[in-house]
Amino acid sequence: MEEETMVVLAAYNSVMEAEMNKSKLERAGIWSTIRNEYMSALYPTGAMPAELVVRSEDLEKARKALQ
Repeated sequence: MEEETMVVLAAYNSVMEAEMNKSKLERAGIWSTIRNEYMSALYPTGAMPAELVVRSEDLEKARKALQ
């Protein structure tokens, strides 16, 4: 089985902002996940940002979907 390469599309100080953009990607048919979702809520702003992560082959499409 081929292993997928995941890349960080964006980092957010707010989990809510990351969730909103994740929803936009889902509507565009792009799979994504949020890395550090819980930790970013526990630590001070900017200490551990929530990262929106997509498959490397979806990176450009995801960038366009969020514009």
